[in-house]
Amino acid sequence: MSKISLAFLAVLLAFTAFSFKPKKEKWVSLFNGKDIKDWTVKIFHHEVGDNYGQTFRVEDGLIKVRYDQYDHFNNRYGHLYYKKPFSYYKLRLEYRFTGIWRKDAPDYTLKNSGLMFHAQDPKTILKEQDWPISVEMQFLAGLGDGKPRPTGNMCSPGTDVFYNGRIDPRHCINSSSKTYEGDQWVKAELVVLGDSLVSHYINGEKVLEYAQPQIGGGVANGYNLAIKIDGKLLKEGFIALQSEGQEIDFRNIEIQVLPVPKSRKK
Repeated sequence: MSKISLAFLAVLLAFTAFSFKPKKEKWVSLFNGKDIKDWTVKIFHHEVGDNYGQTFRVEDGLIKVRYDQYDHFNNRYGHLYYKKPFSYYKLRLEYRFTGIWRKDAPDYTLKNSGLMFHAQDPKTILKEQDWPISVEMQFLAGLGDGKPRPTGNMCSPGTDVFYNGRIDPRHCINSSSKTYEGDQWVKAELVVLGDSLVSHYINGEKVLEYAQPQIGGGVANGYNLAIKIDGKLLKEGFIALQSEGQEIDFRNIEIQVLPVPKSRKK
């Protein structure tokens, strides 16, 4: 083989390697580590934007859920919404429970919180609406009793999902994750493909998958009846961090927006 041919082959191989080099995933931070100006608070019994008792606050570069300014809990379930909706995306964050729980909150809220997605616009949530119409990636920790308590589960306030080929009547579906005790940081990732497929990951392992998130079911109360159109597929919605009686910290909240397939575009 001639020197020219060898040189051409080297250039061709280099070009081929460059052409097929995988694109680096582009993750965008939703939290600047300084404030929650890009987020909106909605707490049960309060108007949109009223961050009662500084429930959601930023300290030490973390979003913290705290209740030290509460006289009593009074079922003040709260959510912190990012400013715009998403449809096709990957979302990842880390959370940890602090171990401090309001004893006047319902028992089920002990070491319990979550991430809401495909949620209704916080501006449409009424003052006396307890839960947003949304799908939840539920976060749980072990209770120190040796019993399994998986995290990364699915709960469905005002919604339904297809699981194992049919609409599942349960409000919550457990994941296959192991139980995480104490105040350790746990990595959670959500992959949402519009109104088709949703996957949950905990510490890098897929733990749950379901499809066709849609309005339906029960649990949510006090909503505008015109909004709850049962059977309507949820193609997009807002992301929100939950507060329901258990103190929790969040950090490294990042999103990677995915392209919408042509077949799914309007």
